[in-house]
Amino acid sequence: MAEHDSGGGRDGEHGAKAYLGLGANLGDRIGALQQAVTALREQPGILRLRASPVYESAAHTLDPEEAQPPFLNAVVEVETTLSPEALLAVAHALERAAGRTRRRRWAPRTLDVDLLVYGAVTRSGPGIAVPHPRLGARRFVLQPLADLAPNLRVPPPFDAPAAVLLRRCPDEAPLARTPYSLLDDA
Repeated sequence: MAEHDSGGGRDGEHGAKAYLGLGANLGDRIGALQQAVTALREQPGILRLRASPVYESAAHTLDPEEAQPPFLNAVVEVETTLSPEALLAVAHALERAAGRTRRRRWAPRTLDVDLLVYGAVTRSGPGIAVPHPRLGARRFVLQPLADLAPNLRVPPPFDAPAAVLLRRCPDEAPLARTPYSLLDDA
């Protein structure tokens, strides 16, 4: 397993800042995202949480002829004492709780929770890749990430701020900001 941490992990007194991508295109999409945020706020090891605006986008599919319902997408920033692996396990538990089954890649889903960035950590191994390997090619992830943390320096192989990655993003699919909020106090 490859790993690098140049100070962006835990800083002793506080947890690490991590970013999770949330998406849903089946069932009560906004309800699934809101339930995921509520569950994250209640999760031991999650100290603070902020959420981006919610966007709607067409589904990315392996077959351009495949029709799927549109996705709602957002990004949440968490301050956490959980390790990257433990946070990813929480993400997968949230997906299972929402009824997600992993049958095939890029299938419709009730909830998708991806670990996008975990401090300055870069890690690649069985079951985990941080930062998310396709983050730089997904406008539906980069726009909410840049809304939340435009100056966040995404670790290698991207090694650039979120706002710069958004400007460089080759994904030209339309993205519409929605009026939805993921936080009760927003």
